[in-house]
Amino acid sequence: MQGKTTTWVMRRDGPIYGHSGRLLRLLPLLMLPMLAVPVAGRSKEKLTYGEGLIINLPVPESEVEQVVADVAQNGVIRGTKEYNKDEFVAGAKPAGSTHVFPAWEQGGKVFYKIREQAIDPRNFKDTSDVGTLAVRYVVQAQGEKNTVLHIDALFKEDYRHIVHQSNGSVENAEYKDIREHLDTIEVMKKQNIEAEKEREEFIAKKQNRVMPNDADAISSSKSSSGSSVASASPVAENTPDTATPTTTGTMPAPAETMPAVQSQPLQTLEQHVKELRRQVERLVKSPGAPLKSAPFHTAGTLVLLPEGTEVLIVINTAYWYGVETHDGQHGWMQRDELEPLP
Repeated sequence: MQGKTTTWVMRRDGPIYGHSGRLLRLLPLLMLPMLAVPVAGRSKEKLTYGEGLIINLPVPESEVEQVVADVAQNGVIRGTKEYNKDEFVAGAKPAGSTHVFPAWEQGGKVFYKIREQAIDPRNFKDTSDVGTLAVRYVVQAQGEKNTVLHIDALFKEDYRHIVHQSNGSVENAEYKDIREHLDTIEVMKKQNIEAEKEREEFIAKKQNRVMPNDADAISSSKSSSGSSVASASPVAENTPDTATPTTTGTMPAPAETMPAVQSQPLQTLEQHVKELRRQVERLVKSPGAPLKSAPFHTAGTLVLLPEGTEVLIVINTAYWYGVETHDGQHGWMQRDELEPLP
């Protein structure tokens, strides 16, 4: 028995004797639960970086492209910051390509927004240097009415050329901005349909108010003409020699009164048309007023309109007008940049 040690091993049915070798073999099994926790934590941490964002939108590709182009030009990258007091990273610019991302070869329309000389942006893994912050948007058609949108964000150091992945905050914040633009456009569409319907109803009501007056005028005219002819007929029968002069003498009377009767509804119609124009048309107040692609200050400018340009209002919102120019171009203008017709 010398040189032989005995150890206790606990089991459900009570203690048993065992050799020290058995205990050594059990130790790895006992340590597995303790080792599994930090490993799982590390793997989960890795998965939160570099996943990007892929969204299927029930919106036509052309609309998504327009909104993404506007967001790519808005000059800010959301979901990150350089200093604690910041809300976002400003000074970003749109780009056709960037060395931060590898070339995209999976189809669709690609947009980039970059900010050079960004200082240690937040929410990127292990950043501690100056470099280029980049966001990539990929718009891919999914049928006629659906679109797949990819958003990815990376930060590349200028000195060591190390690429750092985002934890998803930039992608989510940029998508929120895009989603708000799309939702606003959808609301504008509905308002446009309602406004067009109300305008048609308004015009129809005005026309219905004018038409009875025209009918009354014509009826009154016919009645006056008929009575004049009737009064002339007996004279023609009783005095044939004077029939002709008597008839020609009585006929001009209703002809003279008809223009006076009809002028009132015609004048009223012109007034209605003028009032309608005042309601749906505006003039550009100052030269160089921007016609925007969307009702946002950061949206792209389609054209600069000269002072006095007439535009037709098709959508009316609290701060913006959706307008159409005489050459058929559609866009958005701030309300205070337009004035009513004189």
